[in-house]
Amino acid sequence: MRDKLVRYFSALSSLSEAEATAIRDSAVVREYPKGTVLLREGQFSTDTYFVLDGLVRQYSLLDGTERTTGFFGADQWVLSLNDETEPRPSLHTWVCDEDSILVVGNEELAREMFNEHPRLETVARLVLERTFSAYQQAMAAHLLATPEQRYLRLLEKRPDLLQRVQQYHLASYIGVTPESLSRIRKRISRREAG
Repeated sequence: MRDKLVRYFSALSSLSEAEATAIRDSAVVREYPKGTVLLREGQFSTDTYFVLDGLVRQYSLLDGTERTTGFFGADQWVLSLNDETEPRPSLHTWVCDEDSILVVGNEELAREMFNEHPRLETVARLVLERTFSAYQQAMAAHLLATPEQRYLRLLEKRPDLLQRVQQYHLASYIGVTPESLSRIRKRISRREAG
């Protein structure tokens, strides 16, 4: 499993054998059962996660109701971009929606590795840029789309989620009730059949 993380970093930048070994040896891999809460809304985020296997859902509470704002699967980062000089409590909760295997990292572990292998700090910056760019693109597409367009985007980009995620979480993610999601699906099915 640790080799999966090394392959991820290697795809961004070629690694020396020493750098690859440092990543492999320092990776803290943990298994979390379905339902494990990694971070609660209002807590301070200190850890980041790389999903090796499983699924992590991000949600916030709005008037006491969960509003799903993201799903993170294999080869995706679960992280909060936080200002180290002025940390703020999390605006969301992360929960494992499936049994999950995650690499757990934090600033302290990263600094130790950067001290020993300074070039890895540049590689880590590439990871942040890539993650932030993907997040920005997804948010812009989500905000500018209708619920039906959001559902169609899931069908195109992440069809696995339709089988893996509870329907009410999918409905929450696209911004509708489960009943409205059902109507959207029927409309799409009728169009495809016609």
